[in-house]
Amino acid sequence: MDTLKFKLTIAYDGTNYAGWQVQKIGTGVQEKIESALQRLFPGVKRIHSSSRTDTGVHAIGMVAHVEIPQEQFKMPLARLALAINANLPEDVRIVAASRCPAEFHARFDASGKQYRYFVWNHHSHQPLLRRETWHVPKELNLAAMRAASALFIGGHDFESFAANRNYKPESTVRRLTRCDIRRSGPLLTFIIEGDGFLYKMCRGIVGTLIQIGLGKFDATAVSSMLEKKDRSAAGMTAPAHGLVLWKVFYHPKVRKPKLKVSDAHRPG
Repeated sequence: MDTLKFKLTIAYDGTNYAGWQVQKIGTGVQEKIESALQRLFPGVKRIHSSSRTDTGVHAIGMVAHVEIPQEQFKMPLARLALAINANLPEDVRIVAASRCPAEFHARFDASGKQYRYFVWNHHSHQPLLRRETWHVPKELNLAAMRAASALFIGGHDFESFAANRNYKPESTVRRLTRCDIRRSGPLLTFIIEGDGFLYKMCRGIVGTLIQIGLGKFDATAVSSMLEKKDRSAAGMTAPAHGLVLWKVFYHPKVRKPKLKVSDAHRPG
């Protein structure tokens, strides 16, 4: 059966989900999107994502691809995102949908990702941001945190900052190109970019930086933490609800094919 391949950009509030992936116990965001797609296009089997966010983690720029049987795609491309959204819960949305080359793969073609982590640093939490920010009420030494964040830049073995999974990754070496901390009043935004991330790695970095800001570690301790390759050597893991998959990067490739009238029958 001939298929058309589409690239989807997805945003979701992860509060009520057991992560992105289809789960044996609990509901994953992937399951909701696949179900919505199958109502429109029964031949759709699986969507493939750029990342697998954990329970409670949010996204504004998750990327996935899906193959739709050509004979079932009978709407203008501009209506695809709207049609999928009409079948999704309000905490999951398709931000954009476009045709992509048949060889495109959302995960394997990704060249990097940006995560953002949000902290509300004030004695009182902001109620409207309680599901998107980690509340840290004590005063933080921002200068020490920024000095420490610079030590994460470059290629390192990040085993000390990643949680254990039920399998051993081939390599725990990753390269960070950015680890910035911005402050706007009580709101701290951690911006972390890299070529890839280990399980709970971003949250391990942020948790450690917060503890440095609280004076529990010296800023220079990051270097020795990295060298020890031991999770117990680094700081805490920040809570899931402050983390957002912000953007996925792709190297420019061949221009995507245009959708032809023969590819999608226009309604009369």
